[in-house]
Amino acid sequence: MAGDLHCHTRLSDGSLGIEEIIAQAARVGLGSLAITDHDTYAGTSRALVLGERYGVRIIPGLEISAFDTKRDRKVHILCFLPEKPDRLEGICRRIHQARFLAGKQMAEKVTQLFPISMEQIARHATSSKSIYKQHIMHALIEYGYAKEMFGEVYHELFDPKTGSCFEKVVYPQVEFVLDLIHSARGVAVLAHPKVYDSLDLMQELADQGKLDGVEVWHTRNTPQLTEMLQGFAQRYGLLMTGGSDFHGAYTSVPAQVGACVTPDEQLDKLYEIKAKMLGKPKTEGLE
Repeated sequence: MAGDLHCHTRLSDGSLGIEEIIAQAARVGLGSLAITDHDTYAGTSRALVLGERYGVRIIPGLEISAFDTKRDRKVHILCFLPEKPDRLEGICRRIHQARFLAGKQMAEKVTQLFPISMEQIARHATSSKSIYKQHIMHALIEYGYAKEMFGEVYHELFDPKTGSCFEKVVYPQVEFVLDLIHSARGVAVLAHPKVYDSLDLMQELADQGKLDGVEVWHTRNTPQLTEMLQGFAQRYGLLMTGGSDFHGAYTSVPAQVGACVTPDEQLDKLYEIKAKMLGKPKTEGLE
């Protein structure tokens, strides 16, 4: 059965909890699900337990924030099935510290413009290790200073070029992130290549043999882009994944759990790549 390999919970910038998302995956008939919170693997143990309860296979994963220095752009890398996730803890901790500091600074600036408190903002970030812009916007909506999450107020405050409250987060270089994922014996997949205009980077990384896969099916993709990404992945023998990039209410593009999925043959390929990394044939334990 197909699987949604890109979902976010309250542990990062999603509006729902782990159990709520897994229960929804079961309702819509998904066989597999990956919780890929930004820069944290913390929910994996709980997700695995809940997956057994709801009859959904949980594929451990996370989405790591990185930076393409050559093109001066953000880039996201999905990591699946890391054998040694402890090797990712240091980089995740550093990213969270940088994001928390930037989030706190943005929140403080917002409280100077609107009569809301840091406590009102922090209440929406209690499950997360960072303060995201969505948490700040949630508080503004709640108290009547904005009517939507990613509307006019959001852009006035947080546009990277003109936003009055925007603070930049410094992320690690993408090549370093990919090397670290492979040192952790994880499968590295370039997330939503078009969202951050990463098609040139995708070509470069594929030529260098640094990518294991590409997220081909995504809620923001056009049919033409999906077709192009499929052809690209096939030419390079890369894994093709699909996911809804679910954030619940914290999203600019509505998407349901299971809106985009990874087909069965690509799920099998994911485990084949993992088995090859471990230097042994695919076993029942990996299936």
